[in-house]
Amino acid sequence: MLISNANLLATLLDARDSVKAHLGREYSSEYYDRRLGVVWDRAREAKAYRHLPEYEFVTFGEQPLTAKEDIKETPWDFIVADPANVAKYYETTGTTGRVTPTPRTADDIIWNTVAVAEAWREVLRDDDRVAILLPSDVVPVADLIAGVCEYRGIPHTRNYPFTTGISDWDRLLGLWDAFRPTVLFAAPGVVLQLSRLLQNRGVLQSVSEQIRAIMLLGEVSTPALRERLGSWWEAAVFDASYGSTETGTLAVACGQGQQHLMTATNYFELATEAGVSALDSVSSGTLVVTPLNLFARPLLRLDTGDEVSVDRGCLCGNLAPTVTVHGRKSDAIAVAGHALDIRSVENIVYGATAATGYLIEVAADGSKARILLERRRSADSHDDAEQLTELHRRSKHALGIAWSEALFVNTLPITTKSGGSQKSWKRSNIRVVEGL
Repeated sequence: MLISNANLLATLLDARDSVKAHLGREYSSEYYDRRLGVVWDRAREAKAYRHLPEYEFVTFGEQPLTAKEDIKETPWDFIVADPANVAKYYETTGTTGRVTPTPRTADDIIWNTVAVAEAWREVLRDDDRVAILLPSDVVPVADLIAGVCEYRGIPHTRNYPFTTGISDWDRLLGLWDAFRPTVLFAAPGVVLQLSRLLQNRGVLQSVSEQIRAIMLLGEVSTPALRERLGSWWEAAVFDASYGSTETGTLAVACGQGQQHLMTATNYFELATEAGVSALDSVSSGTLVVTPLNLFARPLLRLDTGDEVSVDRGCLCGNLAPTVTVHGRKSDAIAVAGHALDIRSVENIVYGATAATGYLIEVAADGSKARILLERRRSADSHDDAEQLTELHRRSKHALGIAWSEALFVNTLPITTKSGGSQKSWKRSNIRVVEGL
């Protein structure tokens, strides 16, 4: 996050002062009324919102939701920045098959980076050394973490182990010998593969001695998975943040292991069958967000498609609601008439077994499915039967299904390992098999 002139420095200081003054609180409609008016006027410069009338809070609530599909269909209709003058150009990962252009101005980057950096003060220390195991190409997540570290003055290095020809597992471990990181930022699949590698080499204990925290990003992580990783690494494991390339960061982790919605920098609503309601009116639904600090592509009432539940009263003292992200309805799969989603499946897989990964193979007609579990290299196969019995029991009780087969294998495809920051659950952990 290079600050090269007085205007950018002024933006940085304004963002810092505003975020510090408003972090960790809930806000009245009066607060949002002022902020939404500014976003509304900014959005009206885009072709997609040019038809909007003058802003009023009531008028805002009467506008239809912005669908992600609309942004994918006509992405440049939502962009107000001149592409030649933006600071960085990103695209979404294309988990639905199409990518969405996402240019960002310096103001976009500064406001999001400062907000996250200040919110993470409880979980990211000034004396930490950070290893960023996230891809740097196209998507912004690794840039965000690097920007947070630069803002906070925290030493850091990028070493994504799937960068062919530059960084691999051996290079990563050699680099760590010199740098000795204390915090890892990575997608769950990457940490699982790293754990498996270190266990196989018999060095997990020695490597993990220097690691105090693992920050998971890029895909939904479940409590069972975080507990499993925490026991292997003897480290605190956080679901570090939640957001998207389109919106920026929407929630961040606290020291209690919860994620708090960033209410100072976003206006949130929840969509249910009864309609769209303010955040304090309902406790679950599809998250709808209007980011307050998007400049290149302002968005109004974006339907994220993510099913969430919200709560309050976190012991950390942050008054902003906590959020649990259950994933997208479109990510669920149907097996024998039962809907399976990533959270329910992974809580069982990592709660009942010591697997380092899994792959679900589904019959083409959805009538049945089997699950393949990746065995730890150091594990004794004599323990397989007991773990599979527990897996079947929990699956029947919690999911309502009986796997046609469940078995351990020695290794799974690389697609299950390289990290959800560039793939979806259905693309990486689900496979349709003819004739199953």
